[in-house]
Amino acid sequence: MVADDQARRFGVEEEFLVVDRRTRETVARAGTVLRQAEKELGSWVGGEITEIQLEGRTTPCVTAAEAAGQLARNRATLAAAAEEEGLGVIASGTPVLDASIPSPITEGPRQDRGNATFRGLHHELNICALHVHVELPDRERAVLVSNHLRPYLPVLIALAANSPFWRGLDTGYASWRTLLWNRWPVAGPPPYLRSAAHYDELVATLLEAEALVDDGTIFWDVRPSARLPTLEVRVADVPITAEESAALAALVRGLVVSVLPWVDRGDPGPELQPEFMRLAYWRAARDGMAGSGVDVLTGRPVPARELARRLLETARPGLEEHGDLRRVTAWLDGLAEHGDGATRQRRAARDGRLTDVVDDLIRRTAPIGETGVPDAQNSMTT
Repeated sequence: MVADDQARRFGVEEEFLVVDRRTRETVARAGTVLRQAEKELGSWVGGEITEIQLEGRTTPCVTAAEAAGQLARNRATLAAAAEEEGLGVIASGTPVLDASIPSPITEGPRQDRGNATFRGLHHELNICALHVHVELPDRERAVLVSNHLRPYLPVLIALAANSPFWRGLDTGYASWRTLLWNRWPVAGPPPYLRSAAHYDELVATLLEAEALVDDGTIFWDVRPSARLPTLEVRVADVPITAEESAALAALVRGLVVSVLPWVDRGDPGPELQPEFMRLAYWRAARDGMAGSGVDVLTGRPVPARELARRLLETARPGLEEHGDLRRVTAWLDGLAEHGDGATRQRRAARDGRLTDVVDDLIRRTAPIGETGVPDAQNSMTT
C-alpha cells in the first residue's frame, strides 16, 4: 500500500434533491436548506443549477474511508437542516414525485446564457449525479487516460443505476437520468482524443458553434476539470448511500491508477465503434445490474455481473495499491445480494405507493443512529 504522501488523491461531489416531507414532491427550497448547512460546512456544500438541488463536496481524500466519512457528514448536515424546515434530502438520480417542470433555474448571467443556449433542455434539468475527481495535473496524460476509461463507462452506469422513476412514473429503466442527460449536445462518452491539443481544438470548435456556454459546460462523462488539476468522471447516478458513493469513487480512482502505466508506455487506448458504445450505454441504463450489458468491443450481450468482474480485474492494481480492494469488493457483493439502487427503489414502492419510495430514500440518504451520527451499518439492506 502506498504512503499517504505518494497516494493519488481523489474528491467526490454528490448532488441531491430537496423534497417536501408532506407531499414528498421536490420543492424549490434548496436555498433555505443551504443557508443553514453552510453555517457548519461552509463551501463544502453548495447550490446547483436548479432551486430543488443541493451538492455536497469532499476535500481531496487519500483513503476511501476518509471520503465516506466526509460524505456522511455532508449528508447528515444537509438532512438536519432540511428537517428543520419540514423538508427532506434524497439521493436519487431523478425525482420520484415532482411538480417542478420546467425546472426552477437559479438566477445569474451564466444561467441566462445557458437558458438562451439550451432552451427546452433546461426544463428537465432536475437530475442528480456523482462526480469523482482524480488528481491528475498533467492534461496530456489525463486526456489519454480518458481513452482507456471509455470502455468501462457503461459498466459504471449499471453499477450506480439509481433513477427508475420520473415524475410519478416507473420508466422501466434503471438509470433514466442517463437517457435524459444524453440529449445534450456535449454529453455522454467523450470522443477518442489524440492529445490535450486535440481536446482544446474540439472545445474551441464547440464554443464557436455555440454548443457550450463556456468550457465548464463540457458535459462529457470524462473530462479534464476546467478549474482543478484533476480528471473528472461524471457518468454515474448519485448512489443512495454515502458508503456506496465512496466505494464507487475508490473504484474510479483505482481504475485511473491502473491504466496510467498503459498511457506511459505509449498505448493510446482502444478506438470503439460509436454504435456499440451507444448500445452499451442504452442497455446499461435500461437494465442496470439486473440483466445483461453489452461488450463495447464486440457489441454482444454479456451478463452485467461479468462486465463488473472485468472492470474489477482491470482496476485491481490501483485498488490494491491504495488499500481499497476489500471495500470495493464488499460493495460489489452487496449489489449482487441486494440489487442496484433502482432495484431497491422499486422494492420500496409498497403496493405501488411512490410516497413510500421517497420516505425510504430520505431515511437511507442520511440514516441517523441513536448517537446522532450517520449509521452506515446495513445501509444497503431493505
